[in-house]
Amino acid sequence: MINGRRQTRRYVLGDYLASNVAWFLFNIVRFHFPGIVAGGSLKAYLLSLRVIEGQIIFPLLMMGVYYLSGYYNQPFFKSRIQEFVQTLGSVLVNTLLIFFIALINDVLRIRIDNYELLLLLYALQFVCVYTVRAAITGNATTLIHQGKWQFNTFIIGCGPKAVKQMRELYEPRQALGYRIVGFIRVNDETPAPEVADRTYPIEELPRLCREMKIQELIVAPEEDNLVELHRLINTLYPLNLPIKLGIDEFNIISSRVRLTNIYGAPLIDMSNCAISEGNKNMKRVLDILVSALALILLSPLFLVLAILIKRDSKGPVFYQQERIGYRHRPFKIYKFRTMKADAEEGTPRLSEENDPRITRIGRVLRKYRLDELPQFWNVLKGDMSLVGPRPEREYFIRQIVERVPYYVLLHQIRPGITSWGMVKYGYARNIDEMIARLKYDILYLENMSLLVDLKIIIYTIRTVVTGKGV
Repeated sequence: MINGRRQTRRYVLGDYLASNVAWFLFNIVRFHFPGIVAGGSLKAYLLSLRVIEGQIIFPLLMMGVYYLSGYYNQPFFKSRIQEFVQTLGSVLVNTLLIFFIALINDVLRIRIDNYELLLLLYALQFVCVYTVRAAITGNATTLIHQGKWQFNTFIIGCGPKAVKQMRELYEPRQALGYRIVGFIRVNDETPAPEVADRTYPIEELPRLCREMKIQELIVAPEEDNLVELHRLINTLYPLNLPIKLGIDEFNIISSRVRLTNIYGAPLIDMSNCAISEGNKNMKRVLDILVSALALILLSPLFLVLAILIKRDSKGPVFYQQERIGYRHRPFKIYKFRTMKADAEEGTPRLSEENDPRITRIGRVLRKYRLDELPQFWNVLKGDMSLVGPRPEREYFIRQIVERVPYYVLLHQIRPGITSWGMVKYGYARNIDEMIARLKYDILYLENMSLLVDLKIIIYTIRTVVTGKGV
């Protein structure tokens, strides 16, 4: 079994050492650059406080950029072309940052010397970093193709289609890294004779994944049924493992997804949306920064609202409810209470227009969406994002999936405080309205970007200010 964390550590250590070497070599060349250092020896220059501080600070700055680029998110199956282009881009960002932080004040004879120094820094960084990265990736690729590194994999299905999928994975002359350790029976399938002794019931899948250290799931059920396939994928999300589909299954899935393998049997990754790894990291960093700042700045408002809620009706200030989030995992969502304390007992109910359960202060909070503010804590914890599909309760999700199976695709990303659906449609009062709002969330899934998030946040602020939240 391949250890993904160990491989990630190799990349991190390699980048850090390469960045240090690149900066050290740059300082040597910089010492000899005409007009920068007047007098003194190279040794004295390299041991000066300013240079030593730079040797500590700038490689760490470079590592921050490499992390945000998403390079470390997927330690295996890296595209050589993508790795090359990604390194070019990351090094360019680092070069510009270092130039404006430290080099712009260098006194040079003519402007062209600035460009030469900038190009030199860029070239040294790229050569050092990409050489190390290419060596680590090449070594990993060789070991996988030789069959020395393998991923423990379950095929979800045990009929002829599952057997065909297994053969396609083993067919290429060079190994793809999959080690099929078993097959999972779904919907009372009859196991094919050649895999019967390695077939397990789906009820045991969570335990088996832990015990057998499973790293990949490949879905190949015998029955071509859209509803059942989406349900099956929905049950796999909580395992937090890559979920791959063959081309046959992909033909009946309605969403843009990521192709993960070109050489050999092509597989479609259903556990990740189309947004780049770099954008994922930047989105999460922005979530943390904005939610932490919001919780600090809005704390006086929280106190005022808490007093108003307590004076208006009996019950707690905050209301918590179980919702289903990223990878179909349940979490507790936090809101300011806007209904009577005993508003919902027994069967879950959605709010209605002029709902008698809503308190006087609750109507104001809902109108301006102030009841949603405590969800910044959910964002900080990682349960939610600032922007993403609205999280729903399991009770309603089951009803939605019965009618619109592709709803389960929304579990590829974190739910959000606000969303395209909330901006364009608003609160839903029944299942039909939930489904009508769903089309906007699917559009968001297909068009995710930081720019789209910014637009949604701007429209949300406008909705809050104008009081059109109900």
